[in-house]
Amino acid sequence: MAWVYLIIAGMLEVVGVIGIKRTAVKNNWTNNLLLIGGFVISFQFLLQALDEIALSTAYAVWTGIGSVGAAVVGMLFFKESKSRLRMLCIAGVIGCVVGLKLIE
Repeated sequence: MAWVYLIIAGMLEVVGVIGIKRTAVKNNWTNNLLLIGGFVISFQFLLQALDEIALSTAYAVWTGIGSVGAAVVGMLFFKESKSRLRMLCIAGVIGCVVGLKLIE
């Protein structure tokens, strides 16, 4: 169950990052709620995951999910670059996260 909590925490981190972007464009309550709520709830799920998963692994996976998620959201919704090199780097992060799960 800890890995499920960790994946949820990573996805909620992406929600927080979306809130950062939206707040930068337009500072209102909805965008601030996305930002703060996404990160606060993400931290709660991360804390739950840390009961069973080593800190170093959990943090690396959490930030990996957040980084890849933020990059994908940026490409899909905010017209950020979709270069091959960027895609290769995203694949590298995914490979490292999967590797950490396999050796845990």
